[in-house]
Amino acid sequence: MIGMVLVTHGHLATEFRAALEHVVGPQKQIASISIGPEDDMERRRLDIIEAVKQSDTGDGVVLLTDMFGGTPSNLAISVMNGANVEVLAGVNLPMLIKLASVREGQTLEQAVLQAQDAGRKYVHVASRILSPRCAEDKKQKIESQK
Repeated sequence: MIGMVLVTHGHLATEFRAALEHVVGPQKQIASISIGPEDDMERRRLDIIEAVKQSDTGDGVVLLTDMFGGTPSNLAISVMNGANVEVLAGVNLPMLIKLASVREGQTLEQAVLQAQDAGRKYVHVASRILSPRCAEDKKQKIESQK
């Protein structure tokens, strides 16, 4: 099973994990690392390394961060060690749900790509999706009033 380590600004990692487990149930091989503005970054880097070690049973680990280029992402990237650890930036709940569902039986590369696709698939501007439906509903309402 592929391990998961969430590394984010503030307490997002803890809350994302809570939301994930609310939707899909308790997870194994998962850790959360919160990065605060006053934290010792070398200490947090060592925390990430330890979380990777504890989450990895041989299938690799995905480090999920909130924003590429931010401190959590940069710390995560600093511990990548070839094929065994991957960083996926821009974490969202659909991405986590997909990763949780495919991390057994998929390679690290396959799982990361599927999670990335799921994360992108569920980003929408609601009015652009709902506009055609709203227009059709209005049309039907007008026709029913005739």
